[in-house]
Amino acid sequence: MRIYADNAATTKMSPTAIAAMLPYLTEHYGNPSSLHTIGQQANEALEGARGVVAQCLNARPDEIYFTSGGSEADNQAIRSAAKNGARQGKKHIISTAFEHHAVLHTLNALAQEGFEITLLDVHEDGVVTPEEVAAAIREDTCLVTIMYANNEIGSIQPIPEIGALCKERKIPFHTDAVQAAGHLAIDVKAQNIDMLSLSGHKFHGPKGVGVLYVRKGLQLHSLIEGGAQERRKRAGTENIAGIVSLAAALKESCDHLEENAAKVSALRDKLIAGLTAIPHSILNGHPTHRLPGNVNLCFEGIEGESLLLLLDDKGICASSGSACTSGSLDPSHVLLAIGRPHEIAHGSLRLSLCEWNTEEEVDYMLAEIPKVVDYLRNMSPLWRAMEKGEKPYVIQ
Repeated sequence: MRIYADNAATTKMSPTAIAAMLPYLTEHYGNPSSLHTIGQQANEALEGARGVVAQCLNARPDEIYFTSGGSEADNQAIRSAAKNGARQGKKHIISTAFEHHAVLHTLNALAQEGFEITLLDVHEDGVVTPEEVAAAIREDTCLVTIMYANNEIGSIQPIPEIGALCKERKIPFHTDAVQAAGHLAIDVKAQNIDMLSLSGHKFHGPKGVGVLYVRKGLQLHSLIEGGAQERRKRAGTENIAGIVSLAAALKESCDHLEENAAKVSALRDKLIAGLTAIPHSILNGHPTHRLPGNVNLCFEGIEGESLLLLLDDKGICASSGSACTSGSLDPSHVLLAIGRPHEIAHGSLRLSLCEWNTEEEVDYMLAEIPKVVDYLRNMSPLWRAMEKGEKPYVIQ
């Protein structure tokens, strides 16, 4: 049995997304900037996809910009708000300590350019409160950027409340919704979101294509120069096949959002109940207010990379954290941010499910994962010391 439980890293493309893409790789291959018939067919597809995405987010089509993915969208949103703020003498940005590196690294670069960055602490459940955001706002705050749901531990943030607060204070609010789009209901108007990033491959669309929503009236600045595409805000010939496929995948996900969330949440809860029964294990993230498919735990006395390799040998594809840092031996910055000690953060496991996972697969994981954890612990001198009472357990 081969079980794919790493959907937070990427998802398999849906048949709907593949079918939508194929004509634009074969017969409708034109450049949408061309004036001839084949080019204009491509342009019609581009604008049709823009409308579909806008409808899924309750936005206007002219508020949707297509990018190469979530990281580019995050960069463009944050840098645009920073540039707009600097023109008004405002160079303070608020975010959280456990954002995706696409946000954190952009903020680090801006700090080198003279911006002051406030990274709010997140609690053990991985949630920041609107009150904490309010307390951090200053006269020179030019942006609040807080992710919709964390990519590692799945905690969902109080986005509507934070959005309302920022609207009241007249501060642009951006959210990295890469993990949320297609899995949680998003309404940019009702939730007072000014800018939002998403990526197609997180909801059964293709890799290499994403979206940046920017509320009408906010000035967006180009990251890439060279052409007039995307209303002069993102140069480069548009990836029509990818864009059309993304729109089809997002619509399909949103059309079935409630039923998929109900199914996946039930599988998630069964996994959490079974795996937290392993002695000296702990769930990471909010126990209930979390992404439907996210399961993230730490097991004391083991090391994450060994766990992943042995699980792969059992046919279970999992992760120990963000796919963007899975090659690193450093402990997850997300787990450190919620207060996990280094030695515990090293022993993390992230299982991320989708609607294509089955109860049979969950039962198999519940049978095999405890065996692998036990095997690794029996090999560990540190674990034997804890078993003998020579060293205290960190996770009780």
